[in-house]
Amino acid sequence: MTARRGLRPVLLVVLLVAVLTGLCLLSIGLGAVDVPPDQVVRSLFGHPPSRLVDNIVWTVRVPRTVLGLTAGAALGLSGALMQALTRNPLADPGVLGVSAGASFGIVVAVAVFGAGSLYGYIWFAFAGALATSVLVFLLGRTGRSGATPVKLALAGVAVTFLLFSLTNAIVLTDPDALDRYRFWSAGSLADQDGSVVRAIAPFLVLGALLALAAAPALNSLALGEDVAASLGRRLGLVRLQGVTAVMLLTGAAVAVIGPVVFLGLVVPHVARVLAQYAGIGPDHRWLLPLSAALAPVLLLTADIIGRIAARPTEIQAGVLVAFIGGPFFIALVRRRKLAEV
Repeated sequence: MTARRGLRPVLLVVLLVAVLTGLCLLSIGLGAVDVPPDQVVRSLFGHPPSRLVDNIVWTVRVPRTVLGLTAGAALGLSGALMQALTRNPLADPGVLGVSAGASFGIVVAVAVFGAGSLYGYIWFAFAGALATSVLVFLLGRTGRSGATPVKLALAGVAVTFLLFSLTNAIVLTDPDALDRYRFWSAGSLADQDGSVVRAIAPFLVLGALLALAAAPALNSLALGEDVAASLGRRLGLVRLQGVTAVMLLTGAAVAVIGPVVFLGLVVPHVARVLAQYAGIGPDHRWLLPLSAALAPVLLLTADIIGRIAARPTEIQAGVLVAFIGGPFFIALVRRRKLAEV
C-alpha cells in the first residue's frame, strides 16, 4: 500500500507530461490549415514534407504553442503564489486586479508615452501590477476583520472595474492605443513570433525562481503567521519576494497575451485536488510546479478549441478560459465555509 502511494506522484508527473505533449502536437497541427500528426513530427525533426508545412509549423504554430506553455505556466504559478501568500482561495491575478493594473500600465505607455515595442511598455505593466496589488491589499484589510478572502475579492473587483473604465477612456480617445488594445484585451496567443517569447523569457525565469524558492516559507505561512514567525521566517521578506515574483510573472504574460482572467484562480484548486489524490498533501514544493504545469493545459486547450470552433475565424483563448472560470468562481464564492488556504 505504501509503495502504491509512493508511485502516485510519479504517475501524476508522467500523466501531465503525456497530456502536455499531446496538446503541443495538437496545437502545432490544428488551425486554419490542418497539418497531420506524422507531418508535424517530421517537421519537428527536420524532415518536413513540404516548404509550406515547414513554414506553418516553425513560423506560426511552434511560437504560438511555446507562448501558450510559458505564459500559461506564469499565470498558473502566480495564481498559486497569490493564494498561498494571502491564504485566500479567491486570489488570482485577474480577480484581484493585478492583470487589470498591468493592462492599464500598458495602455498608458502606448497612449501617453508612445511606447511601441515590448521592452518599451513591459516596465509599465510591472508598475501597474505592483501598484494594483498594493492598493487592493490596503482596501481589503480595512475594517475590523482585516483582509478576509471575500473583502479582498470585492476590493479586487472594484479596482478592476475602475481600471478598465480608465483604460477604456484612454483608448477611446487614442486610435493607436485602441487598435492595439481591442484585440489584445480579449487574451490571445495569435500573431506572435519567437522573438516575443525570447523577450519575456528573462522576466519569467526570474519570477519562477523567486516563486519556487519561496515554497518552504509558504508551507510555514500556511500554519499561521505566528507559527511561521516562530519558525524563523521573516514574513516581510517572504511577502516582498512573493509580490515581486507575481509582478514579474503576471506583468510579462499580460504584456504579451493580454489579461486572461480566472486562469490563476482555477488551476491551483485543481492542483490541490491532484496533490491530495497523489498523497502529496498541501506541500507548496509540489503545488507550485503542479500549477505551473496545469495552467498551460487549460490555456492550450482553450486556444485549440478557439481555432476549430468557428473556422475560418478564431475565438480568443481568453474568452473560453473566462467561460470556464466564471462558473468556478461563482461556486467558490457561494460555498458556506470559504476556508483560508
